[in-house]
Amino acid sequence: MRWSSYFIPTLREVPADAEVISHKLLLRAGMVRQLSAGLYSYLPTAQRSVLRIAAIIREEMEAVGAQEFFLTALNPAELWQESGRWALMGPNMFRLKDRKGAEMCLGMTHEEVMTDIARRELRSYKQLPQVWYQIQTKFRDEARPKSGLLRVRQFTMKDAYSFDVDQAGLDQSFEAQRKAYCRIFSRCGLDFEIVDADSGAMGGSASNEFMVYTDAGEDLVVSCPKCHYAANLEKATARIAPIDDGAEVAQIEKFPTPGVRTIDDLVNFPGGASADRQIKTLVFIAVAAKGNDAQNRPLLALLRGDHSVNEAKLSNAAARLVNKDGWELVNLRAAHPEEIHDLLGAHPGSLGAVGVKGPLVIVEESLRGRQNMTTGANEDDHHLRGVAVDRDIEPAAWADLRNVVEGETCPKCDGALHVAKALEVGHIFKLGTKYSVAMGASVLNADGKETPVIMGCYGIGVERILAAAIERNHDEAGIIFPISIAPFQVILSPLNMKDEEVRNLAEQLYNSLRASGIEVLFDDRDERAGVKLNDADLVGFPFQIRIGPKKLKEGLVEFYDRATRQSGDIAADSAIEVTLARVQAAYRQLNERFV
Repeated sequence: MRWSSYFIPTLREVPADAEVISHKLLLRAGMVRQLSAGLYSYLPTAQRSVLRIAAIIREEMEAVGAQEFFLTALNPAELWQESGRWALMGPNMFRLKDRKGAEMCLGMTHEEVMTDIARRELRSYKQLPQVWYQIQTKFRDEARPKSGLLRVRQFTMKDAYSFDVDQAGLDQSFEAQRKAYCRIFSRCGLDFEIVDADSGAMGGSASNEFMVYTDAGEDLVVSCPKCHYAANLEKATARIAPIDDGAEVAQIEKFPTPGVRTIDDLVNFPGGASADRQIKTLVFIAVAAKGNDAQNRPLLALLRGDHSVNEAKLSNAAARLVNKDGWELVNLRAAHPEEIHDLLGAHPGSLGAVGVKGPLVIVEESLRGRQNMTTGANEDDHHLRGVAVDRDIEPAAWADLRNVVEGETCPKCDGALHVAKALEVGHIFKLGTKYSVAMGASVLNADGKETPVIMGCYGIGVERILAAAIERNHDEAGIIFPISIAPFQVILSPLNMKDEEVRNLAEQLYNSLRASGIEVLFDDRDERAGVKLNDADLVGFPFQIRIGPKKLKEGLVEFYDRATRQSGDIAADSAIEVTLARVQAAYRQLNERFV
């Protein structure tokens, strides 16, 4: 391919609305252009990289026996209503009606459609296991699309689904996918961490996320460098040092606290209490649905004053309480000030759960057994001291609700935990029978008894691999692509197209490189050398062959390695041999990263 006829609209300036590094460089390198919020057009170089990533995924999926499907992006509402996720997905789902008024949606994922195929076609355990996958466009109506390709409304996902007759089969399918994911991300040049994760709206018994550490990440990963424990903040736990509350249990005493509105206010108030001796009371509304019915249930979350709530953990705890008798938690939101006052008779800053009846009260595990605590009295400008949690509060449930923080003790060993930003590039789930029971997907087992199929699902964000690779591989000059996903492996840069000798050698090398199977871009533009070299660095081609008039007179060309930033002169007549060797060595280096 010749640059003069190829569309690479590079930019010299950083676009004002670009936020993270990958967003800036994808725009500057002429790889993407924004159509509207959360919608991007992929220009030729980006599309080449996306297709190369997809090819790696296909190879590794086929290596573990997965079969490729292509399902419709437009789904009937009935399937999602059967699984219970029509309401659960809320405003994140694009919904529409066809000309006959039938409700439809644009697929965010395809568990329902795959389960529908399974229940229609699978009859016997002899047909299992099955692993089906697709690489398909997905849609999510993000409230705040941002960060370029990291949070968008249309994206490409590899989603795979396994069907087994028993738990042991699911365990094998899950492990096969886990290993395939390790190979995929390694081949794409990514350093990653496998972490325990919350299953969220997907459901199921267990899940792992594949995370790439980057400041552009929207997740927080908690890890232990000593024993390699790692979990998403939504799933992470830690060991907390016990606090001595004294042997004597005090009686409850109400006392005035004018002007106290926050934990810190009470810490500094005369006769107040340190944060770890306070009970923080947060009020939420659990929105539940059953068929066409809906209800709002008030919920109190109680934590230590110096702890912060993790809403994913709280949502899971609330779901365990609410999801009974056909009800399902659809949303958990913070209560409005007027709702709080109507419920408890006080404003935030004076809230507590002592003597409270009606709302669901979920108490954080770190408060179990605590006494001589201070909390709001549900009377403005008043608090209670001498509260014994087990004596004075009636919890509907105890649960881990808190966010782990830097330096706390690892739950697996005595190491100190580290918290860092990370970007999710893949997620695998053990779904179990969540969808097969809801949608009636079953087979006859070896004993002739009908049994629900056991499912797993496995997702990869294709564009997220591209963005993560750029986040992790760049410098002040631009992108540094891993060779496996670069739009071209080599750029051939004659630095003076007016020089006939330079031009003739460039044409010769271009043809020879292509004949050797090298993916090469020939920068045949009549531009200054500086423009060509800057553009080559910006787009991030792994290797550059630079042909200049002075060195060519000595029979030399310059070979530049973008990753190491090292260059050296090589004989012009050995350029093909050297390039092939360097390209092969780069692939070998990626292969050695396989887990």
